Amino acid sequence: MIKAGIIGGAGYTAGELVRLLHNHPEVSLEWVHSSSNAGRPLCEVHSGIAGDTDMLFADTHPLQGIDVLFLCSGHGASASFWQQNEMPRGLRVIDLAQDFRDESCGYVYGLPEINRPRIAEARKVANPGCFATAIQLALLPLAAAGCLEGRVHTTGITGSTGAGVKPSVTTHFSWRDNNLSVYKPFTHQHLAEIGATLRHLQPSWSEGISFIPVRGDFPRGIFCATTLRTALDTGELTRMYSDFYSESPFTHVCRTDVDLKQVVNTNKCLLSVTSRNGEALVISVIDNLLKGASGQAVENMNLMFGLPEDCGLRLKASAF
Repeated sequence: MIKAGIIGGAGYTAGELVRLLHNHPEVSLEWVHSSSNAGRPLCEVHSGIAGDTDMLFADTHPLQGIDVLFLCSGHGASASFWQQNEMPRGLRVIDLAQDFRDESCGYVYGLPEINRPRIAEARKVANPGCFATAIQLALLPLAAAGCLEGRVHTTGITGSTGAGVKPSVTTHFSWRDNNLSVYKPFTHQHLAEIGATLRHLQPSWSEGISFIPVRGDFPRGIFCATTLRTALDTGELTRMYSDFYSESPFTHVCRTDVDLKQVVNTNKCLLSVTSRNGEALVISVIDNLLKGASGQAVENMNLMFGLPEDCGLRLKASAF
């Protein structure tokens, strides 16, 4: 059994990670650390696992006794953690924050659809951001074929869980319900990692992405609509995307419209591609807490330990 530990165990991504690891056939979850909740039962914070475990939040994090560590604290906390702690020989680390997504300090960027062999050999993996995952999966086949043309335009709608568990004005129910709003237009922090990946695949492309993030009035999921110039027709695009993702167990190209309910509670990304009058539309949908965070982290763990990529991740969508 793979022995796992979690740092920063009180947030939404940690809650999903606890659920996935607790039910993973090859994992023993040894401890979940939370400074603010030490001594409390996990199910008092993550009510979705009530009845599944009587584990308590820990106030220590013995790194010597585990095989893999998941870092789920806020952005900046992962770098601070390693300033205060030494990484034991043989420990593997998966960071869900943005601290090492530039592949600094020996981390490998954890997007399996392009880095599967490198992830399998890595000791340290930086999990991609949620919007970054949805947008990159919408564009990777074009970039790999050198077919990105001109500036890319994306509008992405995300659920309230994407803002984290700590309450704020824009996550309050009475504000968010029946409401939409734009935030961080053209400046979202995930643009850096998206651009780095796409330019690595197609160095000649330098136009960039105009990204408009939107706060949705639903708890979880990301729906991205991406448009760009192309000379390819719908059939050619569909074949290109299907071939590119033929070995990916979670990314699928659909010939019909896609929607959020098809992916919420799963580790899937569903894509649909359409071309008309020299312009392509790519729709990508994911669950921001699973394929956009904890599910992809477990997918990376599976690769790092030589397990089937979909082990412990065969989840049914909440389609009804």
